[in-house]
Amino acid sequence: MVRFTALLQSRFTRRRALLLAGLLGLALSPAAHAQAYPERPIKIVVPFGAGGSTDALARTVGQHLQEALKQSVVIDNRAGAAGAIGAETVAKSPGDGYTILMATSSTHAILPLLRKLPYDARDDFTPIIAIATAPNVLVASPTLGAASIADLVQAGKRRPDTMSYSSSGNGTITHLIGAAFVQQAGLRAVHVPYKTGVQALADITGGRIDFAFDSIVWTLPQAKAGKVKALAITSAKRSTLAPELPTVAESGFPEFEGMTWFAFLAPKGTPAPVVQTLNRQINQILKDESVRKIFETQGAEALGGSPEDLSALIRQDSDRWGKIIRAANIKLD
Repeated sequence: MVRFTALLQSRFTRRRALLLAGLLGLALSPAAHAQAYPERPIKIVVPFGAGGSTDALARTVGQHLQEALKQSVVIDNRAGAAGAIGAETVAKSPGDGYTILMATSSTHAILPLLRKLPYDARDDFTPIIAIATAPNVLVASPTLGAASIADLVQAGKRRPDTMSYSSSGNGTITHLIGAAFVQQAGLRAVHVPYKTGVQALADITGGRIDFAFDSIVWTLPQAKAGKVKALAITSAKRSTLAPELPTVAESGFPEFEGMTWFAFLAPKGTPAPVVQTLNRQINQILKDESVRKIFETQGAEALGGSPEDLSALIRQDSDRWGKIIRAANIKLD
């Protein structure tokens, strides 16, 4: 009887030890996971096609991240639905740090205000880091004869019912910047959406569209070739790519700014130590002078900062563009 009792006690002790070990393993798993991270390739989902600025910036950081973490980093282009397809892919991925999203102000601050999405743009993601901002340039048709923003505004007020501006799509950042400018300038101008900014520039060159705000990457070569007239830049300060261009703010519209930002987000539930590892490594990458020069060729300025900084940026942009969307009654078709 004594031997049987001892056997039961021994089995109970082993079971309790195994249970405690399991619980301890669960409690330590995030830390253990972070220490081992990354153990396999990391995928960066770019919600736009290859070859654009978003893709180029993601590939630049991805290449350096691969070197820093000693693990492969793969770029996965998932274009479509104004970025929603790629974002949904990441939102529904495991929160383990192996799938992250290259987000932009259009996909995460603007699109959720205009369309019902199959994910929650704020709650289904964990911010990692904002990597860059890029300005847009106000360009006018050469046929308009405008040499400055003041000339553009005067032309618009002389013919208020025929003025037009284009964008790279209804509800895009270029549309909202144009709408904000029209509001502040007191103009009546018709918005003409295109599928891409490059297509819009062709009609500005031909005089079928009067003006637009578009990427500095596309517009500067066109302006230098005399196909469009660059009037101002939407950043708070002048760009080193075109120091001769005044800002919209210094051209009579104080505090006017219209920037596109780029950032990395992870799925909800990604362990904090993993987010900290990515944030720390990418912050270091963004200090590399060669990286900053590559960013400049895309018209972008390296940012960096904490996950909390990115959360604040998303909130601020959502609030700001939300007011413009409501004032201009902007809706997606």
